[in-house]
Amino acid sequence: MTIRDLYTIFLKFPSVQTDTRKIKTGDLFFSLKGPNFNGNLFVSTALEGGASYCVCDEISDVRNDRIIYVADVTQTLQQLAKYHREQFDIPFIGITGSNGKTTTKELVHAVLSKKYTCCTTAGNLNNHIGIPLTILSVKPDAEIAIIEMGANHLHEIEGYCKYTLPTHGLITNCGKAHLEGFGSEEGVRKAKGELYDFIGASNGTIFINTDYDYLAAMGEAVNNKITYGTQTGDYSGIAAEGDHFLRVEITNGADIKSIQTKLAGNYNLPNVLSAVCIGKTFGIPDDMIKSALENYTPTNYRSQIIRQGSNTIILDAYNANPSSMKVAIENFSAMQAKKKILILGGMMELGNDSIEEHKALIDLVQTHDWNTVAVTGKDFTDLPENIIQFNSAEEIASWYREQHFENATILIKGSRSMAMEKIVEHT
Repeated sequence: MTIRDLYTIFLKFPSVQTDTRKIKTGDLFFSLKGPNFNGNLFVSTALEGGASYCVCDEISDVRNDRIIYVADVTQTLQQLAKYHREQFDIPFIGITGSNGKTTTKELVHAVLSKKYTCCTTAGNLNNHIGIPLTILSVKPDAEIAIIEMGANHLHEIEGYCKYTLPTHGLITNCGKAHLEGFGSEEGVRKAKGELYDFIGASNGTIFINTDYDYLAAMGEAVNNKITYGTQTGDYSGIAAEGDHFLRVEITNGADIKSIQTKLAGNYNLPNVLSAVCIGKTFGIPDDMIKSALENYTPTNYRSQIIRQGSNTIILDAYNANPSSMKVAIENFSAMQAKKKILILGGMMELGNDSIEEHKALIDLVQTHDWNTVAVTGKDFTDLPENIIQFNSAEEIASWYREQHFENATILIKGSRSMAMEKIVEHT
């Protein structure tokens, strides 16, 4: 069966599913497989659940005309996504970066949705499976698509671009993330820069944060650039004095003046400015940009503000790497609060640099004043006496309940796998 033939089937059954536990009548099931799972083993379950067709790459004992055999299910999913993408002549905005890409994607979507029918990546489905699923979810009436691209090794973004075909692109930043796969910060820049490379070669447009000189260097060969930043750029703004929530003053490019967000931390400033920049580029009126950004409320443990009794909790348990940890800690230190509690989880995928990076993080922590510091994670070693160490987020949650903190401001941050949100959920 050709991709064109499969696409004809897809047009009749445009709901794609990869998890039999979520199968609905009429879904087109792709039996993906990986190191710890094999969807080919659940074909019968998918058919019994109402799947219209099952795409498989292993011959099974099941005999059914609704089973489509291909050489590789994952590659077929990506090829189908590319074929679907080629049916659209609308902007496809690719967003990647070490930190802030999901929040940026959500803010850009909030702004552009004020005027356009937008399709965007759900949650953090930003890998070789999530991206094609996002593309296949783009409906015929879509006017703009926003695709988040995550990566932990070279040539990954390059591969995504081959079936996403982005017309516009934004790199939030390049920091110390996934060093295990990239090898170094230079490796991170080279990998993320693959987005710029594709867009430059296809005469598309990139959005560049002028606060990072390396982004300008990475995008030097791209003809079409739109810039934003705190000092220079087509659109600029600064973080204004405020409480726990970020307030932004736009200084150039838009007549908005002030945006009072529901985002915690000045480190979200570039994310807001990028949304202003992209919104203006696509003709969103200033009042709509302001409204969209002020009404956006973060979810899924991304810079969430939680009021718990007399305490204010900043829950940032969605992701953590040396770069994001540094800005979060420095921002928290600068906040006006009498009693500050710092609770940190370990950082993942740092390879041979992990112990050293965790030590550097503790050295940074020690340069600021805190009421209490607690950590969990195997790579926190040889800790100073003033830092309390636990074996898990559950242990910290038990300890936290026993402290009965009052009138405290608390930052909870760690990598997704550390599940630091349990501290709040168990309280």
